[in-house]
This record gives sequence, structure tokens and C-alpha cells, in this order.
Amino acid sequence: MKIVTFCDINDGIIDSKHTIEHFQSGSTGDAQIAILDINSIFDFEENKHEACAEKFATIAILEDESDYDAFKNFGIDSWIKVDDLGDINELINIIEKRFLS
Repeated sequence: MKIVTFCDINDGIIDSKHTIEHFQSGSTGDAQIAILDINSIFDFEENKHEACAEKFATIAILEDESDYDAFKNFGIDSWIKVDDLGDINELINIIEKRFLS
């Protein structure tokens, strides 16, 4: 899968079978998953059509409970707490099976 990040995330936590691009460093488009945090929500909203495929899913990284309230108005598909980022591959696998198949 092709993943684009709009926030600073350690590529090493994401399974190497995926292609990872950082929007700020340049994106070739057509990403199936976009990863963002509260600080990058507006960059994502302004650029999602350029960076993502027609059908894509989003993962929002939550630093605290107030982030959820901010994200819920943006149509985010899934959330993960920053403390649980070690489990992000499980979430990506679920998204791949349920949303994008």
C-alpha cells in the first residue's frame, strides 16, 4: 500500500511492505492511506486530492482526548493514540481489508 504522512512519524514503525511518502518532502499522489495529526489537519484538508487516490482512508494520531473532538468534524476514518503507535500496522491491515478492498 502507498501511505502518505502529513505529520512527523517514524517510518520504522510501519511495515516495510508499504511505500511511505512524506507530503512535506514531496508526494507522487495516489496514496491509499493518509496519516495526520492535529497539527497537520489543515495541510491534509488543503492537499488530500493531490496526495491521495480517489479512494483512500485516513488515520489520525491522537495526543489527547481533545484531539478527537477536533478531528470528528473532518470525516476521519480511524484514530490511534500516540502511545499506541507500535500497533499501527494492525490498524493498517484492518483498513486494507475493510475500507480499501
